[in-house]
Amino acid sequence: MGDELRQIFDFIAFSARLREIERHNNATQQRKESVAEHSWHLALVCWVLHREFERECGHALDLEKMLKMCLMHDLVEIEAGDPSAWRTQDSARRREEKARIEEEVARRRYGALPGELGAEFLEVWREHEEGVTPEARLVRGVDRLNPALMRCLTGQGWEDVGADAGALDRLQLPRLEVSESLTALYQEVRAAAIAQGLLAPAS
Repeated sequence: MGDELRQIFDFIAFSARLREIERHNNATQQRKESVAEHSWHLALVCWVLHREFERECGHALDLEKMLKMCLMHDLVEIEAGDPSAWRTQDSARRREEKARIEEEVARRRYGALPGELGAEFLEVWREHEEGVTPEARLVRGVDRLNPALMRCLTGQGWEDVGADAGALDRLQLPRLEVSESLTALYQEVRAAAIAQGLLAPAS
């Protein structure tokens, strides 16, 4: 096996470990969701909503890049871990520490890929993290909506984080307001969660 193919194989083996990383929301009533499951679902949701996103934006969006962001942006969590957004949202220090650790992992792991592939991975990951381009903002919106959806679908609710509907709005809406469709989907999840007794109304 040549050096470049060995580097690619090593990265493929590394990426397989994403199945081992648990998120804070459930996948079913019996178990937590893995980050790999989460990444797959983000990609599917972005694909399904792609035309709606283009209609809202009024211009074409790079779906291929969006799917790449969905599939690879959380690979750093294999080594950096997956801190809860509920712990980092109100702490600039925790957000900065998270960003620092993830940048170190990204440089080491993506930088180990050969030639243009490593550069592409770093570029796509940093575009996602900066959240400036329409594609990145929409992927980040889907990423934020997904755990709320899963907490509702699995009956997990938000008791473990002590959140009511007002707290959930403060976490969700800043990212979801990039899209009418994402905001509408969130309102559906929010209403269903309250109706099922999974989420307390805003106090």
